[in-house]
Amino acid sequence: MVQIKEIPLQQIRRPLYRQNDPQKVKALMVSIEAIGLQEPIDVLEVDGEYYGFSGCHRYEACSRLGHTSIRARVRRAPRSVLKMHLA
Repeated sequence: MVQIKEIPLQQIRRPLYRQNDPQKVKALMVSIEAIGLQEPIDVLEVDGEYYGFSGCHRYEACSRLGHTSIRARVRRAPRSVLKMHLA
């Protein structure tokens, strides 16, 4: 079951390094300031902890704007699913 929740940015672990396009982050910052975040990021909840693997540009834009939380689609998953994402 997928839920949409506001999650504190500091609680989202981003275990895989992704290179962000600086222009895309800047454009998203302008958009988010003007109309808010339109598309939630996706996170896995494993044993009460949140892991983000997508939405890197939206996460970075919200972080740079000083937001303390972000709207996210949360899907609960067992540790085995997390391990597949990290493989």
